[in-house]
Amino acid sequence: MFLKLSSFYFFFYITIGIYTIYLPKILDNLKYTTIEIGIIFAVIPLIRFLLPFLFLKKLKLNNKIFLLALSVSLLSSVMVLFTINNFYLLLLSSLLAGIGMTILYPYIETLTMDALKEKYGKSRLYGSLGFIFISLVASYFSNDYKSVLYVYILATLTFVLISINMLDLKTSDKKKDDTSNSLNKHKEKSLNFKKKIGFWISVFLVQVSFGAYYNFFTIYESENGISIETISYLWSFSVICEVIILYFQDFILKLNLINIIKFSILITVFRWGLLFLFPDLISISFFSQGLHSISFALYYSATILYLYKIYKNNRQVAMLFLSGLSYGLGGLVGSLVSGLVYGKYLFLYSSVIALFGFFVLYLDKEKEKYLKS
Repeated sequence: MFLKLSSFYFFFYITIGIYTIYLPKILDNLKYTTIEIGIIFAVIPLIRFLLPFLFLKKLKLNNKIFLLALSVSLLSSVMVLFTINNFYLLLLSSLLAGIGMTILYPYIETLTMDALKEKYGKSRLYGSLGFIFISLVASYFSNDYKSVLYVYILATLTFVLISINMLDLKTSDKKKDDTSNSLNKHKEKSLNFKKKIGFWISVFLVQVSFGAYYNFFTIYESENGISIETISYLWSFSVICEVIILYFQDFILKLNLINIIKFSILITVFRWGLLFLFPDLISISFFSQGLHSISFALYYSATILYLYKIYKNNRQVAMLFLSGLSYGLGGLVGSLVSGLVYGKYLFLYSSVIALFGFFVLYLDKEKEKYLKS
């Protein structure tokens, strides 16, 4: 099972790498306007925010929906190849990709937690390796955009087949039946947003703070005298550090999860502060990128394990809302805010937003006695 899960992450993140690294450049070369590119890439975070609300009452996240999401994901990847020159059809394929990703990834995340618990990171790190792999390999034939899109389709087909195989294992394994049964327990009151309002607001704010990093880090550093080549090394270094922490984080995740989350947010506050204070020091930039291992990798692992433990009867739906509020709404707002305030104080604003995320969680005094493994 570990091999199958790891393979899924590897090929899934190959598609993410192509979509985020190469597709914008492909569209630019095909004479798409910046507004058109922005609209196409705004669809997925919007879908990731809106779609989870359908699963509160209208839909059930079961095997049938999961298989539908796999089909939609494969269809969307094929559509990109044939609709790349038509804005509206490409927008439709992006919408379908958002639907597939929103349903598929939380489902797999829960399956991974069922199988591996605190050892989740050892499987998830293969996603980071897949991202590194495609960022290096695809650059050699990026001028031939059709070749890149063929790899995109092939990688999607591969993780779809792996997912179907894991679904068969899951449904035939009676010991794992607790997870599949939990999909139908929507009448339970376990998915209580008011009870965990501090946590959910914090998740949103932390992701908003990442808007400056994901959208403007390269531009920000280059404007402060750091070469593009060095910036590419900075990005690679952050992913390498992410892989290391994912491999060794098992023993850390056995501690109190809320405390880990709070610590990770404080590291994020510190990280953005360093980029604001020392934007032109390469050594500080590398140190800041090294902190990605905590501010992203450890934070995310602790967060999904936290949700896994407190929402026992609605785990997949909880994961959906984590994705929706963080990468969906948080990513969307973060992109807009960072674009509006871009300048010398960009990462100061990010640091302050992350600090608010910490205080919101810190002021939530509810005891989490059962969240210590």
